[in-house]
Amino acid sequence: MDIFHLLESLPVYELTKRSDVPPQNAVPFSGHPRQHPLEKYKLLLINDPMGENPSMLEFNVNDIVHIENLHALITESGESLRLVKLWIRKGARGIIIEPFEVGEPVILKNKI
Repeated sequence: MDIFHLLESLPVYELTKRSDVPPQNAVPFSGHPRQHPLEKYKLLLINDPMGENPSMLEFNVNDIVHIENLHALITESGESLRLVKLWIRKGARGIIIEPFEVGEPVILKNKI
């Protein structure tokens, strides 16, 4: 399953946590949120979804402490991709899923 299939097939994650001021005890991550395909309380944040080397970040929903809505991107087919900035609690665990080129050595395509 490639990243663009995930963009099209998974529902957009509905995020409602908000506050007036970004918290001091959190780190911001930007991208397009998608529901995790298997786990209800996790989400995927697709970093640079229209770029050449997009990556996905996986977070627990409970680790989100603040959300900011950003601009939307429009695909070639006219669909809108909502971008958000998620503030994730410091010390939380996340997973980075990124493309790489198979070879010796392995060449990572995207650096966050």
